[in-house]
Amino acid sequence: MSEFDSLQRFLFEEAPVRGAVVALEDTWRQVLSRHSYPPPVRTLLGELMAAAALLGANLKFDGSLILQMHGTGVLRLVVVECSHDRTLRATAKWDGVPGATQTLQQLLGEGGRFVVTLEPKADKSQAWQGIVALEGDSVAAMLENYMRYSEQLDTRIILAADTGRAAGLLLQRLPDGQGDPDGWNRAQSLAETLSATELLTLEPLQILHRLYHEETVRVFDAESVAFACTCSRERVGEMLKMLGVQEASDILLEQGSIEIGCDFCNQRYVFDEDEVNQLYQLDVMSSARLARH
Repeated sequence: MSEFDSLQRFLFEEAPVRGAVVALEDTWRQVLSRHSYPPPVRTLLGELMAAAALLGANLKFDGSLILQMHGTGVLRLVVVECSHDRTLRATAKWDGVPGATQTLQQLLGEGGRFVVTLEPKADKSQAWQGIVALEGDSVAAMLENYMRYSEQLDTRIILAADTGRAAGLLLQRLPDGQGDPDGWNRAQSLAETLSATELLTLEPLQILHRLYHEETVRVFDAESVAFACTCSRERVGEMLKMLGVQEASDILLEQGSIEIGCDFCNQRYVFDEDEVNQLYQLDVMSSARLARH
């Protein structure tokens, strides 16, 4: 693990404020090594990864927090998943060449959507989704508005990403906190002095010292963060079964096998005729040939 691939949580002892700092280097490079992303998409993906790690720090169940953007413009899809054990994976799809000066709303186009999903590992049928309003000119602003209006939790998020690191700082005002009533405003004001360059070059502990060395802050043990993909042959097989016998047999007739790739890690899974028959528990090709005669 890179020394920078970590999540550092902290708590103000004398003010109703909690927070976290995340820095992703090897984790981020693992994502970038899978695809060549245009700069605007790359920056957005990095910011969403940092945001997912920060928001996922408060997961109270075994499972995942998933941030998804769906668009009708140049940007078609962005997905970032953060698990309870601090593993991340991410991918994006786009169509065309995104302009360097396009806003996030322009990249997504008309009808763009931003969705937050909480998915318990034990029972995915209990997954919960929330819609993030596309209000604001950045991922951070949109998530701040979402936390304020949907979760009734005052939140400040600062995000940055370049080719070497994705990083972020999160502050939240504790609803039942005690202590200095002006502590929240002071914590925010100090956070706003943090530059993108500092966020992308300083270690998490250095950032906390730089901002809050005059505050009484309890710093918890750093938690490691890493890239990991949850795809498997079994999961891909289950997805293949959802295609249906007709579509599976058509692909087999045309190609001789079915190949499915994972968008997150680029792993390729190939299923031959016998393996497809085992999935469906029937002779898929016999059914296809009968249907064509």
